[in-house]
This record gives sequence, structure tokens and C-alpha cells, in this order.
Amino acid sequence: MELQTQKFYKQIVSLLQDAKQQVLRSINQTMVITYFEIGRMIVEEEQKGKARAAYGKALLKTLSQVLKNEFGRGFSVTNLKQMRQFYQIYQISQTVSDELKDLKTQKLSAISETQISETLSPKFNLSWSHYLTLIRIDEENERSFYEIESKNNNWSVRELKRQYDSALYTRLSLSRDKEKIKELSTKGQLLQKPKDAIKDPYILEFIGLPENTTYSESDLEQKIINKLEHFLLELGNGFTFVARQKRISFDDKHFRVDLVFYNRILKSFVLIDLKIGELKHQDIGQMQMYVNYYDRKIKLDDENKTIGIILCQNKSEAVVEFTLPENNEQIFASKYKTILPSKEDLKILIKE
Repeated sequence: MELQTQKFYKQIVSLLQDAKQQVLRSINQTMVITYFEIGRMIVEEEQKGKARAAYGKALLKTLSQVLKNEFGRGFSVTNLKQMRQFYQIYQISQTVSDELKDLKTQKLSAISETQISETLSPKFNLSWSHYLTLIRIDEENERSFYEIESKNNNWSVRELKRQYDSALYTRLSLSRDKEKIKELSTKGQLLQKPKDAIKDPYILEFIGLPENTTYSESDLEQKIINKLEHFLLELGNGFTFVARQKRISFDDKHFRVDLVFYNRILKSFVLIDLKIGELKHQDIGQMQMYVNYYDRKIKLDDENKTIGIILCQNKSEAVVEFTLPENNEQIFASKYKTILPSKEDLKILIKE
């Protein structure tokens, strides 16, 4: 088969695959908008009843039976409650509420499906399964952060749940002032300086190493490489993998950087050294040498200074503070956990 013909076939296949994805996205969005509207109608109907609690319970039970008779499964009382909760949480957007009210006053007996879709489409960009996860998050700013990150990073529902369970929002909030925390809820994670890319601790439960098992730094490195896609998600936005065990040589001496990444947003190399046990001041000095080498020999003139991250099981904040220079913006030491901590354990970790 000629190369030109093969290229033609691939273009057609690609076109159909793109169309399929667009159709799926459209179906998902239509479903979310419809469920939002069902939730709105349930709330408004319940508010007409004088004994709201009793009326609402009977209403949902009867409505569930009607919808199941008409459409089959998928409309249990529990599902209808979720639609109602979805509307109650997301109708806080005054713009959406006002736009829908304006449509109602245009002498229309009902708002058409097209009008609803045009009004709500820009507001809902995730699947219904995503929103079922999001509505379980009570704190508004935290929920908004996970919604933005899910959209920006194309997180699956599984990845959304993992990031929430690992307290990503809380870990990122630790190193930010009130204004920056608010920014997380409106813009998601923005990388403007090296510190914005750092988490402490890093949660590496996906590599499959038990917390209290003896393993070497090379074992940890290999596990990370085997799960590189997951590790990149844990690192955050803009990271691409460059090398492992990258050799640095000078004066007949040879050293190896465990992992080398590049962050496209910060335009910086990111060097990662893995340490088992307690962080020592020599480990920080070694990373300083790696960073200096990359800054002087590897990075281009239009790139920013190299970032060094030491991942360790434990660290003394005093050792880190007095080993690093004041106003440090290049070298960071973070703990890592090889199991997903409980919420109580995470609270302790974060307060340390």
C-alpha cells in the first residue's frame, strides 16, 4: 500500500474518531444539563407544598415510579435526590439563575431544550459521574478547584477521586496566603514560580510499595518509572519526562541524578533525587551541585533556573532551613508516602 494511500486512510480514521469523541462529549453534556433541569423542577415543585418534607418524599417516590415506567432504570429515588442536590449546589451561580428566569418571562409556556442547553453548556463541561463526585465535597472553594483541575487536565473520574483522596487542594494550600488560596478555587493550579510546583507531602500510593517494607532507592525509582504516567499526574501541570540516572561528569568524577523532568510552563529543568530514610544536609548539598551544574552547563539562555526536589521519607525542617540559603527559590525537600494516608494521618502530615 502506498504511503500516500495509508496517510489518506489514517486521516479518515482520525476524523471519525474525533467525531465519535465529540458525540460522546455532547451526549454527556446534554445528560448533565437535563439532570440539572430535573433538579430545578423538583426543587420548585417541592417549594409549592406546605408540608415540604413530607410532600418532597412522596413526590420523589411517585416521580421515580413514573420515570422508571417510561424510561426504565436510572431514575431511582436516590438518583433523583442527587439531581436535586446537584441543582441546589450549582444554582448558586446568579448569572445562570437570572438567565433562566429571563427566558421564563418571554411569554413562553416552557423553556425549550435548546434554550436551556445554550444557557448552561458553558457552565458544565464534565460528565455526570464527575459531578456526582464533586457534589460530595462540602467546601465550595475546594469543590471549584477540583472541577477546574478536572476540566483543565482532562482527569478521569478515577483520577479526580484519587486527587481528592490524596488531599491535593489542602497540600497546595499550605504554601499559599489567603489570596493565593482563593485563586486556586477560581483558576486552578497556576505555575508562576518554582514554589508553586511543589507539594509536601507527595502521595505515591500508586507505585505499590507498602509503607513499612524495606526497599532501596533503586526499587523506588523503578516503581516510579513503571508508573510514570501516574507520577506525572502527581507532580502536576506541565511536567515532561527527560531521563533517569542522568550522568554528570567533571574532574574525572561521575554523579547520577535519579530523575530529570522539564516543566514547559516554568521553562525549567526539574531534578528529583530519591532518599530512603531521614534527609541529611549532605543530600541537600548534593542537590545544590546538580542544580548548579544544570544551570551552568545544560540550560539555555532563555530558560529559567533549574529546580531541585529531594523526595525523602522524613526530614528536619531545621536542617533544611539552615542548609539552604535565605530566599531559596530552587531547591525543595518534600516527604513522600507510599500508601494513601487516612484523613487523620493527612491532617497530622500537613501540620508537621
